[in-house]
Amino acid sequence: MSIDIKETIKRMTLEEKAGLCSGMNYWQTKPVERLGIPSVMMADGPHGLRKQEEDPDHIAMSGSVPATCYPTASALACSWDRDLVEEVGRSLGGECRAQNIHIVLGPGANIKRSPLCGRNFEYFSEDPLLSSELASAHVRGVQSQGVGSSLKHFAANNQEFKRQLTDSQVDERTLREIYLASFEGVVRNEQPWTVMCAYNKLNGSYCSESHRLLTEILRDEWGFEGFVVSDWGAVNERVEGIRAGLELEMPSCNGDRDNLIVKAVQSGELDEKILDKVVERLLSVIEKAFRCEGEAPLFDADKNHDFARKAAAQCMVLLKNEDDLLPLEKQKSLAIIGGFADCPRYQGGGSSHVNPARLDNPVEEIRKIAETKGIAVDYSEGYPVDVLNERYSARKFESVSDVPDQNMIDEACRSAAKAEAAIIFTGLPEPYESEGFDRRHISIPAGHEKLIEAVAAVQPNTVVILSNGSPIEMPWLSRVKSVVEGYLGGQAFGGAAADILFGVVNPSGKLAETYPMRVQDNPSYLYFPGDGESVKYQEGLFVGYRHYDSIDIAPLFPFGYGLSYTRFSFDAIEADRERISDEEEVNVTVTVTNRGEREGTETVQLYVRCPDYPVQKPFQELKGFGKITLKPGESGRVVITLGKRAFAYFDEKIGDWRAPAGSYELAAGSSSRDIHGTCRITLIPSRVEKIIYTRNSSISEIYMSEVGKSYLDGMSEELQKQRGMTPDRLISFFKDMPLRSLQVLAGELINEEKLTELLNRLNG
Repeated sequence: MSIDIKETIKRMTLEEKAGLCSGMNYWQTKPVERLGIPSVMMADGPHGLRKQEEDPDHIAMSGSVPATCYPTASALACSWDRDLVEEVGRSLGGECRAQNIHIVLGPGANIKRSPLCGRNFEYFSEDPLLSSELASAHVRGVQSQGVGSSLKHFAANNQEFKRQLTDSQVDERTLREIYLASFEGVVRNEQPWTVMCAYNKLNGSYCSESHRLLTEILRDEWGFEGFVVSDWGAVNERVEGIRAGLELEMPSCNGDRDNLIVKAVQSGELDEKILDKVVERLLSVIEKAFRCEGEAPLFDADKNHDFARKAAAQCMVLLKNEDDLLPLEKQKSLAIIGGFADCPRYQGGGSSHVNPARLDNPVEEIRKIAETKGIAVDYSEGYPVDVLNERYSARKFESVSDVPDQNMIDEACRSAAKAEAAIIFTGLPEPYESEGFDRRHISIPAGHEKLIEAVAAVQPNTVVILSNGSPIEMPWLSRVKSVVEGYLGGQAFGGAAADILFGVVNPSGKLAETYPMRVQDNPSYLYFPGDGESVKYQEGLFVGYRHYDSIDIAPLFPFGYGLSYTRFSFDAIEADRERISDEEEVNVTVTVTNRGEREGTETVQLYVRCPDYPVQKPFQELKGFGKITLKPGESGRVVITLGKRAFAYFDEKIGDWRAPAGSYELAAGSSSRDIHGTCRITLIPSRVEKIIYTRNSSISEIYMSEVGKSYLDGMSEELQKQRGMTPDRLISFFKDMPLRSLQVLAGELINEEKLTELLNRLNG
C-alpha cells in the first residue's frame, strides 16, 4: 500500500491525529479507516515471538502462539558472531511475517551494569561495542524480512527495582561512552523502525519526556528516522512526551491522554505543527509495514528448531576442562543428574517468555547420541524443579530447590558412583531472575550447591552444565573437572548440550561479561540499586572488565574468556600503518594458528591501551573483534579496522568526540586477561584544537605551550638565582597549581599586569 503522507495529514482531524499517538489495545495501533490508515500489530520478542493467541486486549504472560524460542541475548552474545545473530533475526522476522506481526519488540541493548539486574538475560553485554555490534546484527536480520525492530530500553535502564520511578544519574562522558554507545551504532547503521524509551528517569527527566534524549541526541545527532514508542505504561506527562519526541504511547490509554493532546493544541500549549511531525513519523513507519506485506513465509518448526540447536551450541562457553575430560569419548557409562536435565531452564521470565513450538529434553538428547556410542545412561533428579503457573513469581528466592533434598542427593550419589562420569545440570530456577525484580545475590540454590559437592566427592569425573541468565558464584569450582556455561539456550538447549558434551560441536563461545569471584567485587556494588528515588552511577566508565582490569582484581572468569577442544596461537599482530590522523583508519591483522587436533573457531579480541591518555581512562577497552574457523595445523588472518572512535573519548567541554594525539598500544587476545601480542601506532589529530588559557589553567598546561615554556623557563632561572630552585623543581612543585598562584609564590617576578600580558600572549 502507499500513503500520501502530507495529504493524509491535511485531511485528518485534530482528534484523529491525537488518537494515532496511542494504541488501540495492548498490541495494536489505531486505524483511521476513512483515510485508509491501517492498524499495525506489535508483539514481544526479542529471542522469540510472543503473540497473544486470542484477544489482543491484554498483556497476559501465557496463551501465546507456539513459536521458536531461540537463545536469549545473554547467550547469543557469547557467540561473538554477527552472522549468527543476524540469522536469528532473519528467522524471527520470518515468523513475525507468518503471524502478521509488523513490529517485534527488541532487541535489548542496555548495558549489564550489575550482575544483579533481573533482566540481564535480555541484554547482550557489559561492553558497548559488543552490545552494539550484535544488536545491529539482530535488527539487520529482522528488518530484512520486512518486519520492524524496536530497539530498547532507551536509556540507562539497568535495574528492575523501582524501574518506573528511579532516576539514573549518569555523568555525560560515562553516558556517551558506555550507556548510549550501546545504542548509537545500531541507530546510525541499521535504522530500526522504532526505538522504545525506558521507564526510568535519566538525570532528572523521565526518558519518555526527555527532549535531550529523544530529539537532540537520537534524532538530531544520530539521524534516527523512525518513531519512538513508550515501554508499556512508561508515559508520565503525555504532552511533554509529544514535545520531547515520543510519538506512540502503548498500550491503549482509553482516549484519556489523547484528549490531553487535543486540549493542549486547542489552548495553544502545543503547536499543531509539532503534532503533525509526530503523525508524519508514525505514518511513515505504518506505510513501510504495509508496503512490505506480501506472501508470508511458512513457519517450518522443524527447520527452525534445527537452527536453534546450532545457535545454542555456538553460544555455549567451556569454562573449565581439566584433564580434557570433555568431549566424552572414552566413558562407557554416564550418570545424568539434576532436575534441569529433565525439565530444562531455557529462557527468562517476564514479557519475553515464549511458548516454544518444540522443547528438547536434555536427558533424551544425550541418550540419543550415547546409544550410537554404546554408552549407558542413568538419570536421577538430584533436586526438585519449580513448576510455576504464573510467569511472575511472588516467591522470589523461594525456589523448591533452595532446601537440599537429602534423599534425592543420596540417590544421585549412588548413580554417580557407579558411572564413569557424572553430568550435573544446574543453575538458577525461574524465581531467581525475571523481569520485574532484581537478584539479591549471585549464588545458585543451596540444594544445587550441596548436590554438586556430594556428587563430586564420589565421582572425580564430574561435569557441570549451567543454565542461568547472569553470572553466578562457584564455590564448588575446584571440585569438578569440567564446567559448561549454557546460559538460557532456548528450546533446543538440550540437543545443543548433548552436541557439546560428545564433541559433535567444538565449543567456541566467549563470555560477554565478567564473572566476579563475589558480587562485592562488582564496581557498582555499593551504588546498586539506589534508594528507589535515584541511583548514582558513581563507578563511571569502570563497568565490568574496565574495572577489573584497571585495578587488577582477579575475576572468577574474565570478559571474553572461553575454552575449546583445540588450541590456538596468535602468531603475529601487525598494523598497516604506524601513524594515522583521527580522520584515517588503521587495519590490524592478527595471524592465528590451530595448534590442536580438532577443527575449531577462535575469536580474536582487539583492545586499545594508552597509558599517557590526557584524561582518566580504563586500562584497556575492546575496540574490535573477529572470528575465524581453522582446521588442525591451519593458519589464517583476522583483519580488524579501527577508526577515530577507537581512540576517542567524549569531551564534555566541546560536546563531541576527541581522539588525543599519542602512542596507542593495540593488544590482541583471547580474553581481556589473555593477551597474545601487541603493536603500536601513533595518532596525530588532523586539526589542532585551540586551547584557551585562563588564570586557572595549571602550570603544567601552560608549560606545554612554546610561549608558556619560554616564560616559565625564564622565571625559573630568576628563582634559581634568588632561592636556589631549579627549573625541574619549579615545574614539579608548581605543576598542579593554577597560573594565578604564581603571583603569591613568585613574588615580584609576576604581578597582575604581567599575568594579563602572559595570558594575552598565550591566547595569541
